[in-house]
Amino acid sequence: MKIVIVGAGYVGLVSGICFSDFGHNVVCVEKDERKLAMLAKGEIPIYEPGLDALLAKNITAGRIKFTNDLATSMEGADAVFIAVGTPTRRGDGHADLTYVFQTAKEIADTMHSGIVVVTKSTVPVGTNREIARIISKQRPGVEFHTASNPEFLREGSAIEDFMRPDRVVIGVESAHGEEVLRRIYRPLNLRETPILATDLETAEIIKYAANAFLATKITFINEIADLCEKVGGDVQQVAKGMGMDKRIGGRFLHAGPGYGGSCFPKDTLALARTGQEVDAVQSIVETVIRANNERKLAMAGKVIAACGGSVKGKRIAILGVTFKPDTDDMRDAPSLVIIPQLRKAGAEMVLCDPQGHMESATMFPDETWADNAYDAAKNADAVVVITEWNAFRGLDLARLKAGMSEAIFVDLRNIYTYREMDAADFQYFPIGKRQRKST
Repeated sequence: MKIVIVGAGYVGLVSGICFSDFGHNVVCVEKDERKLAMLAKGEIPIYEPGLDALLAKNITAGRIKFTNDLATSMEGADAVFIAVGTPTRRGDGHADLTYVFQTAKEIADTMHSGIVVVTKSTVPVGTNREIARIISKQRPGVEFHTASNPEFLREGSAIEDFMRPDRVVIGVESAHGEEVLRRIYRPLNLRETPILATDLETAEIIKYAANAFLATKITFINEIADLCEKVGGDVQQVAKGMGMDKRIGGRFLHAGPGYGGSCFPKDTLALARTGQEVDAVQSIVETVIRANNERKLAMAGKVIAACGGSVKGKRIAILGVTFKPDTDDMRDAPSLVIIPQLRKAGAEMVLCDPQGHMESATMFPDETWADNAYDAAKNADAVVVITEWNAFRGLDLARLKAGMSEAIFVDLRNIYTYREMDAADFQYFPIGKRQRKST
């Protein structure tokens, strides 16, 4: 089948490459000339493990190409996917649908009769019907089919999530639209991947509800972590005990400095805003948003407390600035709150991140960067783990400590244990555990 993807950002690029690996003929339409030039040479403008190799494979096979010419791309297409950005709108927290509606108009100008117009972007409930209205108004009498196909990709494991999903959700209005989408995803039949066909509104809500629920799990375990620190529990053991209950499951029960990234922050805000607009207030989600914002501020306070109540004039090594490992994404990363707060309190910082330097250098113009954790920790008073990259999980703690002025280690991801830190003679400050020495 021939598929057109409008927008070669994270979602559009991963989807386009994976669809081409399914054997489809894919054309990705992108307006950004810099990004387009990179993709034409087989270069990936984002960091996602394995995506460059998969792109090279399918370019060689002739199954994917990149262009800024939507009109030519649409010729003979079975489906066109809208995969443009929906950032948080300034002022009210709602999703900004400017690019989505602009793309709908451009599709209307270039589409042929019978095409399926699929929204891959994350959009609030009612958006697909507005897309249909826009297209119908611009091209009255031309038949087309509207569909919603939300993505559930995790940065750092997007290929695996696309190729082996828990489910595929398709919101459709016609038998033809459903048939085309089922044919597109037919390669997943071999793995018996469930395909859930719903109406448009239900598909839109599923996406937001899923992300909001996962954000709630993260926020819940973070608050339990605070309780554990006060009363002497171990949040990792609590999470393990909870996760053994099949009704709960262990995923997203890892205490840390708060959620960030391209999805959870904006999607929880958009869902809360939609609820307010239709008088169905999402009070749990609103609380999650507030608690997560407070969490990031509290983590800066935790570092300051670990340093004796003041970081003025102290040198701190920051390990990890991206919102999670295996990505260069800095959107709403906890580091964007923690580092400025420490700087405001008078700390001098040295930052280290396997992928985050290029993306975040302008975000932290006053900070120094190091190539590895050991260089970052030279003459440091404290080491703070914000992002749990594999490069930080197996450090030679004796070597790390040898270069430091003071041996303070603040572990905001619980990647080490008291036993390991006691053996290296560090003052260790994990998440969700009472400050103590192991025996």
